[in-house]
Amino acid sequence: MYNAEARFQVPDDKILSLADYTPSPNLLFNHEATIYVSLYRSLYKRIEDLAEAELRLAGLRVNPKTHNLSRETYFNDAGITHISTGLTQMVNGLPYEGKMSRFVWNHSQTKMSFINTSIVGTELWVIDIDTCVANRITPPIINGAIGTTYLWMKDDLSILVSCMPEDSKSVINKSTIVSSGPNITENNGEMAQVRTYQDLLRDVIDEYNFEAIASSELRLYNLDKTYKLWKGQAIYDDVSLSPNGEYLMVTEILRPYSYLVQYDRFPMTTSLYDKFGNYINTIVSQPLLEVLPQGFMAVMEGRRGLRWRSDHGASVVWIEALDKGDPKLDVPFRDAIVQWKAPFLLGPELIFKTMDRFAGIVWCKEDFALVYEQWWSNRMLRTIFINPSDATASFVLFKERNFQDRYNDPGNFATERNEYGFNILFERNGKMMLVGEGLSEKGKYPFIDEYDIKENSTSRLYEANNKECLETIVSSIDCEAGNFIVRIESPNIYPNYFFRNITNGTLDRITGFENPFESIRHVHKQVIKYQRPDGTLLSASLYLPAGYSKTSRAKLPMIMWAYPAEFKDKDSAGQVTASPNEFTFPFYGSPLYWVNKGYAILDDASMPIIGEGDEEPNDTYIEQLVANAKAAIDAVDGLGYIDRKRVAIGGHSYGAFMTACLLSHCDLFAAGIARSGAFNRSLTPFGFQSEERNLWQAPNVYLNMSPFFNADTMKTPLLIIHGEADNNPGTHTMQSERYFNALKGLGAKVRLVLLPYESHSYLAKENILHMLWEQDQWLEKYLKEGKD
Repeated sequence: MYNAEARFQVPDDKILSLADYTPSPNLLFNHEATIYVSLYRSLYKRIEDLAEAELRLAGLRVNPKTHNLSRETYFNDAGITHISTGLTQMVNGLPYEGKMSRFVWNHSQTKMSFINTSIVGTELWVIDIDTCVANRITPPIINGAIGTTYLWMKDDLSILVSCMPEDSKSVINKSTIVSSGPNITENNGEMAQVRTYQDLLRDVIDEYNFEAIASSELRLYNLDKTYKLWKGQAIYDDVSLSPNGEYLMVTEILRPYSYLVQYDRFPMTTSLYDKFGNYINTIVSQPLLEVLPQGFMAVMEGRRGLRWRSDHGASVVWIEALDKGDPKLDVPFRDAIVQWKAPFLLGPELIFKTMDRFAGIVWCKEDFALVYEQWWSNRMLRTIFINPSDATASFVLFKERNFQDRYNDPGNFATERNEYGFNILFERNGKMMLVGEGLSEKGKYPFIDEYDIKENSTSRLYEANNKECLETIVSSIDCEAGNFIVRIESPNIYPNYFFRNITNGTLDRITGFENPFESIRHVHKQVIKYQRPDGTLLSASLYLPAGYSKTSRAKLPMIMWAYPAEFKDKDSAGQVTASPNEFTFPFYGSPLYWVNKGYAILDDASMPIIGEGDEEPNDTYIEQLVANAKAAIDAVDGLGYIDRKRVAIGGHSYGAFMTACLLSHCDLFAAGIARSGAFNRSLTPFGFQSEERNLWQAPNVYLNMSPFFNADTMKTPLLIIHGEADNNPGTHTMQSERYFNALKGLGAKVRLVLLPYESHSYLAKENILHMLWEQDQWLEKYLKEGKD
């Protein structure tokens, strides 16, 4: 037995050299891509950061001392690069030991703002791009806990900031309060089926603390640090500025609160104000949403999804359900798209009615826009062109397809910035551009097509030559001139950014990031394709250690890592989305570290669960899962690389659930690793993953799929890892604790590791390195040593 002392451990150098490195910076380009701001950060947080005080209220996790999200990703340095010279200048005057986040360009892109979380609170800073100097604008009074933290006004001289009220409440420490009575909730007979949300309010003290932590007032700060009150104390969920800068749309959260759902379903009002703070009108008053119809296509009644129309100076657009939000009702139209134009004196007007559920809109001009509508049960996505100025006009169908069918994805229409600084569809003389991933049976070949609106036809302008490298089209800079930003990589060439001009064929380097993973530079990678017995095509990325001789056919132990996905047809399920030319990029959650230790790695192994026609995928979940796993092992074993008696299976979240299911229902594996999973589906009774039915509608599905109820069949050693503070719906930490107790009580070989302070994704360096050590010890024991 390996060292089981309850203290942090560190993996050996072969893993540590890959797990502890300095990441390349995040890049924020200006619109013309003449300048970018580089944001630098540490790869991991420290355990002390996660150990700070944290309030978990109504779906929020907030540090009550700083009034900022407690698990925010921070940057610690910044630089400005002028692309024409390639020279980078580090920003002067940044906060000492800064914890910087939420960087935003101003409208003219002469400045960039951010918030800094200090030990006493959160403050607003602004970087002047020309001088490369940062200055603090506010004291540490910002409320970053909820909603819009700040936004630039159109003049670029003032910023609307969410600040703690001067008379803000102090948070109550619940451990010091003696209860005056029981907590009581009641239902009047309505069906309120919700998933197993975490961090909910539980009592009146939580309600008080939620108000204390979420309440703010809106102040208009000038760059000279003077300010005036714009709107008084409330709980602001969202504040947005109209494209012309003349109006603001403000959403406030109201009582009564709920102990059943998170804050985004509390009562809310959304109202219009002019830029000076004068009230105009209330657009919607949303009631408490504890009750919704069943199904993934269910939505609230009334107005929802309020946004500014990006091609107008000031028009509010929203969606209204025409089926009472109930997908089970048979109606000719599901949703209405409605707009209300400034100065908001006349009534709202209908733009369009969708046949399926509204899924998005991209604006272009007065008589032209692109609408997406979709339906879950048949996985259909419809893309249509509409005339927003005439609700009676017929639409033009661009594409109707299964949205899981990646091979027939035509791509996304390119956009450009308009005079308001908002993105709209790029269109010139009846021509548009489509940018796509280019997935097909032959591989991944991103493309740019020209679309002729009148002819409803496309022609290829550019296709990446991805035979040795992988080129990904990142963004359009100037569609008319043919300028795009692309990323180029290969299995052993670190990703970097380039300018690609598809008109003259030039390619100019932007960045020169170096490869921090030299120790796996010569690892062999290939995408393998294979079939399961019913003919479904499967695929996976196979990695072999550097220097491994394929001709010797030495039998390696193998780690297989996967995550199941549900489909409605075999063709979509069998499509290959990985590329053999992708850079080999290990991260804390992947199994790639172990290729350095002599293991074969089968990553992203296909685990499709298919339910065609009226059948639901999960009706035959176990049978399909085992067939997928066996086909994968057979495929690699057929290549002669592995010892099939020394194969481990692992996964995170739903992949952990998959792992436990496989170990309960087959003898294909020598060991398993299950991280942050759910193992008892009776504890997620109103749906999980892509399962719409509840426990009482499909009891056999819930029970048969639950590893907890099959714990007596577990014969394979299983390592269970879970964050002590998991906030993901369904994967309560209790899931792993109860499953471990069941396995232990039935005599299984099982080890449970709870990582302190961690949520569903892990953040602290100490925890992550210990997790890698735990996995390494487990694999060495049950795959390398072959012990019982």
